[in-house]
Amino acid sequence: MGIYEELVERGLIAQVTNEDEIRNMINNGKAVFYIGFDCTADSLTAGHFMALTLMKRLQMAGNRPIALIGGGTTMIGDPSGRTDMRKMLTREDIEHNAECFKRQMERFIEFGDGKAMMLNNADWLLALNYVDLLREVGACFSVNNMLRAECYKQRMEKGLSFLEFNYMIMQSYDFYYLFQHYDCNMQFGGDDQWSNMLGGTELIRRKLGRDAHAMTITLLTDSQGKKMGKTAGNAVWLDPTKTSPYDFYQYWRNVDDADVMKCIRMLTFLPLEQIREMESWDGEKLNRAKEILAFELTAMVHGEEEAKKAEASARALFGGGAGGEIPTTELGEADLADGGADILTLLVKAGLCPSKSDARRNVQQGGVSANDEKITDIGRVFTRGELRDGVVLRRGKKSYQKVILT
Repeated sequence: MGIYEELVERGLIAQVTNEDEIRNMINNGKAVFYIGFDCTADSLTAGHFMALTLMKRLQMAGNRPIALIGGGTTMIGDPSGRTDMRKMLTREDIEHNAECFKRQMERFIEFGDGKAMMLNNADWLLALNYVDLLREVGACFSVNNMLRAECYKQRMEKGLSFLEFNYMIMQSYDFYYLFQHYDCNMQFGGDDQWSNMLGGTELIRRKLGRDAHAMTITLLTDSQGKKMGKTAGNAVWLDPTKTSPYDFYQYWRNVDDADVMKCIRMLTFLPLEQIREMESWDGEKLNRAKEILAFELTAMVHGEEEAKKAEASARALFGGGAGGEIPTTELGEADLADGGADILTLLVKAGLCPSKSDARRNVQQGGVSANDEKITDIGRVFTRGELRDGVVLRRGKKSYQKVILT
């Protein structure tokens, strides 16, 4: 089985422009491909996993990845999947976010001479002359066709800014530029990017000839990737200071039963033979599959030692073992008021609730306990002595955190 056939069996491929040619290039290690990452935050999320693991799989098969940091396109903002315009970031913010992305990507992809490249489209997009761009590229795009694209149609009712309308042209220009200067012959992206990506393929063919070997593949990362990227309204970050290794592990440990095997196929590097055997698992075996998924992905992002700690902590908390380390939030005297701290404050400081109003709602609905005792009083205050001993808070069935006064 070639790498292309493996990608198909893992359920990763959504659409392609020329399957026979793409299969041949990928299976023979001849693809120089890029995936774009707009720097809208200072950390990648779980929603980027499919792209990162894909780049690793293809590099292992002899192909060359280009991780394209969207220093230029981030200044415009992709309207795909959005109901409003993205927050405008400064160039300094974008450059900082790009550096953060690079450090995280290096856990997945090997950069260096003859290996993966990391480029920033700000290097060419910000230097473009507007009139020259209109003459060279604008004439290749039909406004009628652009307005039929899904990425624009879904925004037309609420309003699409002219700024965002240019995004497709800029993304298309990226592929055109990479094709000319870096021999990049293939682009990958989520299936919500299909229209934008086809724009790049068509631009290359119109400018350089119909026989130019530029190909497009989209992955099943639209709804599935967004689902993977968030939980309880918050992003699941790859940065351990934003999402701890334990919380990261627990996120994957708690995926829906219907999604666990899909995630294992798409995101882990377990052999397909082993995955096929796991397809029939149910009951307790399905819980074991979730543990395998959580361990594999946590080890990939945070290292095997952190994955083992997270696994041991989860088993200790949920009765499957002992000796784990409960994730802990340390408090100082400045966190206390009149010698104590109320339950709503503790839930927010522990990261179990995003706000006091959310904490209040959880307490009133009976979803909060402290040291295995249900808390029903939103005014419950824990004394300095209780906090020095440590209080294990639980929200819902599977979110735990120990708070301790140091």
